[in-house]
Amino acid sequence: MLDAAPITNVMRTLADPTRRAVFERIVRTDEITVVELTRGSGVTQGAISQHLKSLKRAGLVAERPEGRNVYYRARPEGLEPLFDWMNHYGVFWRERFANLRNLLKEIDP
Repeated sequence: MLDAAPITNVMRTLADPTRRAVFERIVRTDEITVVELTRGSGVTQGAISQHLKSLKRAGLVAERPEGRNVYYRARPEGLEPLFDWMNHYGVFWRERFANLRNLLKEIDP
């Protein structure tokens, strides 16, 4: 069975639509600052900072300070718990659908 803590953290973090949008913007860039994320988002800089804190805590982003700026980049390995969870259930459902297909073939020759 899969460890529930990492997948719960990732899912809980990405469940918020604004936070998910912030993450998606980060994914589309090499690195981006809080100021750049705030621009055009309709969200305050403080709110963006809180979303980044959650994303960082979940292991989805990393930060790199440089002078007065902090640059954020996506950590693809942070999505591994989600990938593993989806893969686990993908196998489960493929098996169930194969069983259903076989059952339907038996019922309707």
